[in-house]
Amino acid sequence: MSSPSRTAQTVLYAIVCAAPPALHVRDLVGEAHERGYDLCLIATPTAARWLADDLTDLGALTGHPVRSAYKRPIDPDVLPPPGAVLVAPATFNTLNKWAAGISDTLALGLANEALGLGIPVAAVPCLSDALSAHPALSANLSLLRGAGVSLLHPDPRPAPSAFPWHRALDLLRDRHADR
Repeated sequence: MSSPSRTAQTVLYAIVCAAPPALHVRDLVGEAHERGYDLCLIATPTAARWLADDLTDLGALTGHPVRSAYKRPIDPDVLPPPGAVLVAPATFNTLNKWAAGISDTLALGLANEALGLGIPVAAVPCLSDALSAHPALSANLSLLRGAGVSLLHPDPRPAPSAFPWHRALDLLRDRHADR
């Protein structure tokens, strides 16, 4: 990933993890397009399996193929460089690996690179009550906040079809305004 260039339309990488709201990612596509983003979807491997029947349609809606795996070094980049990154829904697994700097999936690699490049990043955790109470989570969320990630905690936990995509995009808008 190279550093972002300023264009009329901000390229938004939406990293989608395997949590129930991922099945409603079309809502994000519509909302992002209404706000003028050029949206690229990146799915974790499990999210890609969940969305397998929709990946072609989602690619057509965004104008970019949905990516879920690293490309070979000799293959060209098929996505434009990001100007902003949204990780939503962000799972317990992804949040903790991200905070540890682990890049064992394309989704995590791109999220980690975005932090290193200073690209505006927002995340919306989607966690069960049990995982929300895990002792590692609080420290790792603090670490991500300290690295510049804007975090939104949906309150109360919405139904998957009511995931707060619009509030996540508001976070990114506010983050861009601060630059």
